[in-house]
Amino acid sequence: MSTITNKVPMGQKIAFGIGMLANQMFPAVLGIFMVVLVQDLGFPGWMWGILFFLPRVFDSITDPIMGFISDNTKSKWGRRRQYVFVGAILLGISFVVMWQLYRENGVEFNFLYFLFWSFVFYLGLTIFSVPYVAMGYEMSNDFHERTDIMAVAQWIGQWAWVIAPWFWVIMYDPTWFESADVATRQLAFGVGFVCMIFALVPAIFIKSESTLHENYSPLTVKAIGSSLKEILQGFKEAFTSIPFRKLCIATFLIFNAFNTIAAFSFFIVVYYLFNGDAGAAGVWPTLFGSVGALVTTFIVIPIVAKISKKMGKKRAFILSQGISVFGYILLWFLFIPGKPYMFLFALPFFSFGIGSLFTLMMSMTADVIDLDELSSGKRREGVFGAIYWWMVKFGFAIAGLLSGAILTVVGFDATLETQSEGAVLGLRAFYSGLPILGTLVAMYVMRDYDLTEERANEIRAILDARKDSVPTEATPIYLKNEAVLPFSQKTLDTDFVFPEYNEKEIKVQFGKMLHAGLHGICFSPYLEGQTIGETLSEAQIQKRMEIVAPHTQWIRSFSCTLGHEFIPKTAKANGLKTLVGAWIDRDTEQNEKEIQALIHLANQGLVDMAAVGNEVLLRNELTETELLAYLARVKEALPGIPVGYVDAYYQFKEYPALVDACDVVLVNCYPFWEGSPIDHAAAHLKDMYSLAKEVSKGKKVIITETGWPNNGTGNHQALPSLENAMRYFINIQNWSREEQVELFYFSSFDESWKVGQEGDVGQSWGIWDKNDELKYR
Repeated sequence: MSTITNKVPMGQKIAFGIGMLANQMFPAVLGIFMVVLVQDLGFPGWMWGILFFLPRVFDSITDPIMGFISDNTKSKWGRRRQYVFVGAILLGISFVVMWQLYRENGVEFNFLYFLFWSFVFYLGLTIFSVPYVAMGYEMSNDFHERTDIMAVAQWIGQWAWVIAPWFWVIMYDPTWFESADVATRQLAFGVGFVCMIFALVPAIFIKSESTLHENYSPLTVKAIGSSLKEILQGFKEAFTSIPFRKLCIATFLIFNAFNTIAAFSFFIVVYYLFNGDAGAAGVWPTLFGSVGALVTTFIVIPIVAKISKKMGKKRAFILSQGISVFGYILLWFLFIPGKPYMFLFALPFFSFGIGSLFTLMMSMTADVIDLDELSSGKRREGVFGAIYWWMVKFGFAIAGLLSGAILTVVGFDATLETQSEGAVLGLRAFYSGLPILGTLVAMYVMRDYDLTEERANEIRAILDARKDSVPTEATPIYLKNEAVLPFSQKTLDTDFVFPEYNEKEIKVQFGKMLHAGLHGICFSPYLEGQTIGETLSEAQIQKRMEIVAPHTQWIRSFSCTLGHEFIPKTAKANGLKTLVGAWIDRDTEQNEKEIQALIHLANQGLVDMAAVGNEVLLRNELTETELLAYLARVKEALPGIPVGYVDAYYQFKEYPALVDACDVVLVNCYPFWEGSPIDHAAAHLKDMYSLAKEVSKGKKVIITETGWPNNGTGNHQALPSLENAMRYFINIQNWSREEQVELFYFSSFDESWKVGQEGDVGQSWGIWDKNDELKYR
């Protein structure tokens, strides 16, 4: 598989990076300025706590909503740029206004004033940052180029942490300002205006394509309100992605541990290195943060970007975090009273922890978004970015609580000029120990992260193929075979006259048809997040069987191993008949397990009809001779049970020996995959069935699969929609009952894993959705 390349000009990377400088400078300066609220304006601790948490709670709610809005925006500017522009302006203005606090206004007024403008500020941050981060995810499709983009962005963004610590020196220097609250009022103008300009850069200079003609969800007030459920479901779906879950957990552990002890460096420098004399400590606390950020900027990020290309992102992550663990150990030994300069030697190692974290994790998140698109058919940078940064913010909030708890546990009292030896020792122990623990656990979580460069490139190739050619080569289009029928240009007498009815009335008719009962249904066992090869539980089979059992006489299964053996067992327990399939392909060892399992189930009385293989000739995985041998074995082992083979209807014309070998002719018939318009789809199905009947030599013909998707990309004149899916279902049920044709409808439930094989339409064939809810009601 060749690597898909999509290089981004350096100017574009720098434009994105300048946005990152704003994205990091605002919170970096905010964290320093907020000390003034307590230290100089007299806010009590509970007020500070409310100001710390409530805006972040608000932030956690608005982030995913903004992600949904951004992902579904149709405009000539694309999905992101306009929001980045508006958010940047709102951020700059609100930051300036927020810090116009005067002592003479009183604590209560200042508290309410600051709280209100904090909400406005965080709203601006959400409007800016969520689409901004998503913008970075979609700048390139290339595995390594994504790391380069994030490396440039983090390199530029790190300057926020180099610059911000020096505000401590400026704010409390009387030669600069008469007091710290005066300093924040005046400095806020410069910070707000300059950072606003930085934040506007990506909105102005990063290119984007028009999305005016994309098939996105509508952004009306009603639609956005009803989308809250979809947003929550998006969170749930995102966390079913194991690679993404690992990224979030590892980030939370490392970032949370780092931020929990971040403030302790000031206390350790002052109280351990300088025996509580803040004046003697001078600029050393500031140097710790500033030099660490410089090391990250000029050493860590370039090294991490380079080694990730050599050894892969996961290994680069493991190595970088291992180096940071060594750095935390060094800090235990290099905090030496009387020799404050010694801790500087640990900073290059220490800085690999946070310095590498976001460079690699943001790049890996972009890879995970590709994986999500492969399985879901949706491009959701906004939702994934919102969730990832929600985890970061959640970790930051938890860190604030843990910091206070640790200070209490070790007996640290900031009102004392000197601290007890136990308090300082406790701080030092937590300072090294907690990040080491969090980092080691994160490394363990990431040990089996499997989204490698090779796999990422394969995923990217499939996605690109979908866009270049619809449907893709992975889509089972029978039209490619010359044996298929041209679609019928007629309708059947049994067809429902749909133009005379509205959607509500069609749903009523659908419900009546479903309630009357089907002959058979193809059972879909895989839950959201599961895929082929995973072992299914009996509980999940039972739950879904209870849903479909009242509506069908027969259940069709496709495999007899990895939990599929529970399907016929559960179907029989619900009084249903079973068409049980053994899945066979090129894997002869697994084929043997399937055949033996099928025979075993039949001997238990759980099989009413047996199917040996499904479309194995269509996929060119076995020869006719090999398939006939499997059929002969099963027929010999199960003399009292009808045995057949399932394939596209025209295959039995091409392989007449199959008809001779089968007790029943089992055919899959999909007018959709042959491009039939919905008006003539039922007639087209009848023609398919008729062709199979002609070559069946008098044997029973059963339609083992047919259906119509309700969503996704169309196939020539065959268009997926809610109404078309209901029309097809009603018409073919009418026809099959009229003609007494035994028919299995495909399928019972939506299954997202099918996107990987059939494109976005693959996940939309069920009568019930992936959450087990009836779709047509």
